[in-house]
Amino acid sequence: MKKILIYCSLMMLASLSSFAQNEKSSGGHGNNPWYSNTDTAKLPVSNAEWKKVLSADLYAVAREKDTERPFTGKYWKSSTKGTYYCAVCGNLLFRSDAKFASSCGWPSFYEPSRKEAVRYQNDNSFLTHRTEVLCGRCDSHLGHIFDDGPPPTHQRFCMNSVSLDFEPDGNLLMTP
Repeated sequence: MKKILIYCSLMMLASLSSFAQNEKSSGGHGNNPWYSNTDTAKLPVSNAEWKKVLSADLYAVAREKDTERPFTGKYWKSSTKGTYYCAVCGNLLFRSDAKFASSCGWPSFYEPSRKEAVRYQNDNSFLTHRTEVLCGRCDSHLGHIFDDGPPPTHQRFCMNSVSLDFEPDGNLLMTP
């Protein structure tokens, strides 16, 4: 009986975890005067200013180029249709139609929503050469791009969930 209860509890936790991956972003942008899903103007905001309005985990990844642990982010296995925005500034980044299951532990996309959504920078950290992907509006670190994705681009935009906001189709994100 005890084994059945443990098994049922684990199954319930797994289903709740899966549900959380399909949820709308919690927002929390009320203190961020630069957050907008419609403004595409470049943001010349200092890290000191970003630190005042971003959560500690988002600041660490987006502004200090940290990386969340694989298989821990909110969106790595989400299959809900919708739109992904920069969690720092609200810039439109990816559509779920370009998302695919890469099994790398992070949300992966084969193309951004538009060419200007992201920009690229060489990353030679950790004794390896990679290409970093930054938000085209606020220059926040989103993740890296690799050439092992599916057609039609054969690219894998490997993104940190914490750097993304998600809005399921049929809803609109609140912008200040």
